[in-house]
Amino acid sequence: MRGTTRPTHPVDEVLPAGKLAVYGFQHVLAFYAGAVIVPILLAGAIGLSERELIHLINADLFTCGIASIIQSVGFWKVGVRLPLLQGVTFTAVSPMIAIGLAAGGGTDGLLVIYGSVIVAGLVTFLIAPYFSKLIRFFPPVVTGSVILIIGLALLPVAALDAVGGGSDPQPGNLRNLAYALGTLLVIVAIQRIFRGFMATVAVLVGLVLGTLVAWGLGDATFDAVDGSSWFGVTTPFHFGWPQFSFAAIVSMIVVMLITAVETTGDVFATGEIVDKRVGREDVARALRADGLATTIGGVFNSFPYTCFAENVGLVRLTRVKSRYVVAAAGVIMILIGLVPKAGAVVAGIPHPVLGGAALAMFATVAVVGIQTLSRVDFHDHRNVVIVGSSVGLAMFVTAQPDVATAVPPWAQIIFGSGITLGSIAAIGLNVVFHHLGPDRGPAVAGTPGDSVRLAEVNQMGRDDFVATFGRLFQGSGEVVGHAYDRRPFADTGALRTAFQESLFSAPRDEQRALMAHYPDLGGDRVADGEEGEDSVRDQSAAGLTRLTETDREEFAALAAAYRERFGIPLIVCVRDSSREHILRDGWARLENSPAQEHAAALIEIAKVAGHRFADLVADANPIAGARARAFRGDR
Repeated sequence: MRGTTRPTHPVDEVLPAGKLAVYGFQHVLAFYAGAVIVPILLAGAIGLSERELIHLINADLFTCGIASIIQSVGFWKVGVRLPLLQGVTFTAVSPMIAIGLAAGGGTDGLLVIYGSVIVAGLVTFLIAPYFSKLIRFFPPVVTGSVILIIGLALLPVAALDAVGGGSDPQPGNLRNLAYALGTLLVIVAIQRIFRGFMATVAVLVGLVLGTLVAWGLGDATFDAVDGSSWFGVTTPFHFGWPQFSFAAIVSMIVVMLITAVETTGDVFATGEIVDKRVGREDVARALRADGLATTIGGVFNSFPYTCFAENVGLVRLTRVKSRYVVAAAGVIMILIGLVPKAGAVVAGIPHPVLGGAALAMFATVAVVGIQTLSRVDFHDHRNVVIVGSSVGLAMFVTAQPDVATAVPPWAQIIFGSGITLGSIAAIGLNVVFHHLGPDRGPAVAGTPGDSVRLAEVNQMGRDDFVATFGRLFQGSGEVVGHAYDRRPFADTGALRTAFQESLFSAPRDEQRALMAHYPDLGGDRVADGEEGEDSVRDQSAAGLTRLTETDREEFAALAAAYRERFGIPLIVCVRDSSREHILRDGWARLENSPAQEHAAALIEIAKVAGHRFADLVADANPIAGARARAFRGDR
């Protein structure tokens, strides 16, 4: 019998050479500005000459290409084999400047930097399998928060480019705004109008068209091309043999540990995008590639490397998942690093054009984070605290970067980056809330001072369980009793599901008895509080406890007609409707069959129970309650 061929995953698909080149070049353009900014900042801070800066840029691009090929293609246990492009980490900028200045600046400072980079890379390579064992500390609430933070924290970088770049920002310049928004509009229009190949190169087309328009209007120049040579090779230890300082090495190891957190987030984000499961070994492979690339960087006159979130956003935007596209981008970067003229051409792209494209790409990274967080149980207030606090801290530092000057130099590594601070906060809070002390699960009922935890629910007797959750359904506790038999509950979602399944699987006579307990809509018994506080809360949401005499008569007439037709009260989840809709739909439902209305009543009861369950959780947890009210628009 002929065996079946296992289909190739899109990540492992080798595209035609032409597409690899075009898609790869698109990645290079998206990455270029971020790639060269670190050597530019470092050279200016420690006093390097223009010639030395040019060599740093060429060395950076050359090593970026090698690192990207290692990460995407991989060998042995090195490289995650996902479409992840490598670049110099921004986290290292401040520590490297501090190291360089402490060593006297200039090339003397550069040699101490390279010594610390080489050692930190080796350490990262060696500890990668041990760090990957911490993957249990990266549930969706952490990875989603980190990915969201990465996307949000990068948006100001795109915005700065959109207004002219860090060297000459001009927020009031209408041309800059036109170039940025025009490039973004082209990308969006191509995504909307075209399909197939054209849609996947939308970012590249937007960058090319934006640059051509700017060149035609005199706002893009390529004068640097004439002054650049055709060929230039970066040689190992170009500036001299590296120098090793214990303090510098410790600082750089801390940088790499922080970078490992960012890499882990990028790996999970890419796994989400390309629909490939990420495990502990994948994280270890990615970190080994980071460590090896960082060591190579120190040898070839470059700096610490990490996965670049910019290109994660591009993968999401274009939906081209092949890792060989990133490998092609790596080859292109090596060539650009060897051909300074080619680098000068790419450098001619105006900042506003790059910024317009980056706005789309970075925002898609944030969207991936939101998608990951959609799997998080936000009825558990602990998760609300983790996400809210980590994102809040990250945005605080991103919006006010000078706050890093308020802390000692060693802490500026953390407070100098919103991504770093937010990532550490998410991981730390997850450990505090979910791994330290007894885990009794989220609060699901009671009050803040006397809340009932999920673990306690699983240990309750039937009578206590019915007494705690009986208010979800009107009058009868039979359905709640059936839900009790479905213990234990893994989380609040499982508990909620148990009530729903018990309702719909109950015998028909129990269902009819349950329906009979629900009060008439707009009746005096509800307004007077005789049907219980839950009924008051339900019906007051639609204003049914404050009806005029005319409205009350119309609701009474509808209730009587419905009871006469179907033998049960008209049941509507009034929190999801309005008085006008209830009346209109109620009269229309009189034309339905009894079987259809029986089913409709069950669905409405389930909706009412869902709202009451949310109320129980909110009453037990004010933070979750505030969040729920915000989403409902309550005041």
